[in-house]
Amino acid sequence: MARLSFFLTWWGLVLLGALDASMFVFIPFGTDAVIIYLCARDRALFWLYPLLTTAGSIAGAWVTYTIGARISERTLSRFVSQRRFQRFQKRMESLGPLTMGLSAVAPPPFPLTAFVLTSGALHVPLARFLFVFAVARLFRFGTEALLARRFGTSLLRVPDAAQLVAIGLIVVSILGTAITVVRIWRRS
Repeated sequence: MARLSFFLTWWGLVLLGALDASMFVFIPFGTDAVIIYLCARDRALFWLYPLLTTAGSIAGAWVTYTIGARISERTLSRFVSQRRFQRFQKRMESLGPLTMGLSAVAPPPFPLTAFVLTSGALHVPLARFLFVFAVARLFRFGTEALLARRFGTSLLRVPDAAQLVAIGLIVVSILGTAITVVRIWRRS
């Protein structure tokens, strides 16, 4: 557990944001839980944690977007089902930036990785994609930070429950990452 405390630092939060937006690591609500914990623990810096997480998330999304832009549509089907690809494509055509923003704000189980890869494959302009993605992620993480700042002290008073939730998230993250790696391995 001591090694995981790295993610409770500002460097760890940037890395966690990048991993969360990457295509190989599955961290459902992990980033959100760390932001809430850090903002509740250090209320004076509640504004900084969403910025750091968003910066990491942009870096992870940029890498995933670039992969999506460089692979063919046939190769993309290894990562994103044809049905999901067509749904994203229709939404992108009809709603444009709103689709990107909603996708970046939506919590799990929304397939963020599939959306980012598809945005790259559809050659959505990178600057527009990153701008909308950054604003949406900052909105999501900023909202969590504000709520944690307001209600956080009551969250910190429940250490046993918080520890169980953290352990549960770690187990789900490890299993999800393992499943993702195995699925990619089998498809390639």
